[in-house]
Amino acid sequence: MIRLEGVTRRYGEKTAVDELSFEVAEGEVCVLIGPSGCGKTTTLRMINRLIEPTGGRILIEGRDIMSLPVEELRRGLGYVIQSIGLFPHLTVAGNISVVPRLLGWDKARMAARADELLRLVGLPPEAYRDKYPRQLSGGEAQRVGVARALAADPPVLLMDEPFGAVDPLNRERLQTEFARIQRELRKTVIFVTHDIDEAIRLADKIAIMRDGKLQQFASPEELLNHPANKFVHDFVGADRALKRLVRVKVSDVMRSPATVFANAGEIGFREAAGRRRFTYVLEPDGRLLGWIDTHDLDQGLSAEEAITLVDAGEASVGPDTSLRDALSRMLGLGFRSIAVTDDGCRLIGEVTFSSVEAAMAEGDEHIAAPAEADAG
Repeated sequence: MIRLEGVTRRYGEKTAVDELSFEVAEGEVCVLIGPSGCGKTTTLRMINRLIEPTGGRILIEGRDIMSLPVEELRRGLGYVIQSIGLFPHLTVAGNISVVPRLLGWDKARMAARADELLRLVGLPPEAYRDKYPRQLSGGEAQRVGVARALAADPPVLLMDEPFGAVDPLNRERLQTEFARIQRELRKTVIFVTHDIDEAIRLADKIAIMRDGKLQQFASPEELLNHPANKFVHDFVGADRALKRLVRVKVSDVMRSPATVFANAGEIGFREAAGRRRFTYVLEPDGRLLGWIDTHDLDQGLSAEEAITLVDAGEASVGPDTSLRDALSRMLGLGFRSIAVTDDGCRLIGEVTFSSVEAAMAEGDEHIAAPAEADAG
């Protein structure tokens, strides 16, 4: 889909990008990462010809981008930047419709597309379409920026540190939203970031750069298990086992928990628990109500008194949650296991600390020592 062949960019005596070559397949997310000044943003800007290469070729669907009129090239590229760049005098719907308006879409089609994209990025159209950028939070504005980039349904999306200016909590939410949107749309994405955790979480392929040179181009799993050289090894960090958990979903390792309905009574609770100490207690419709500790029954508490009531949203995770986020939630709550619930807070499984340990150990078996030679 996108292929770089020996791409180079020089500024006088300085080489910002040096003989860069890699290929991104259709529907993949490729993350460019490296220290400041490594050439990652320059590379992104060369793909949409904000900067032109001084050597090599960039091909999109087999066509050399230098053979295309700039306007035609950019119609097929959505572009999202860290500073968002929403037009302050336009409403949210107006900002989303900028490119469709240039393409001559009629008002009804633009309005329908704006509403469709607002729903896609998790912003109710009726509440947001008529707002102005000054009325949005940073996270909301960033979502609108993504919607605007998708407005004309481009096959390629270029993203230059799109979540870098957002606070950590909203950044995590935006990453989750982006992953969900990508599962639905399967765009070909080139994504620049300085955050290795973000890269590992979102990428199909990662290009690690240093001083304009490519150090390694690989899947996150390959990068974590087999760093190509000492620079890559050190850049990824010593906590590779924890980083690997970002790539594992809760749904991949969850197990069936012991459950009982709230009206089962003491005998029912003990039968459901079997040899387990803790049993999840459910509402009649399967929603998580809390849990019961059979030790409390042994201490003489009634079945009703022994139930620990919980806020299902706080005491559970979703099936698409990363195993690292689930571990973080468990540690924060002081649990050795955590419930897994669907969007309706219905219990569908549980994740245990032992399953997290197993996932970490499985990856460790494949780690090889990094090469001593440090390319570049």
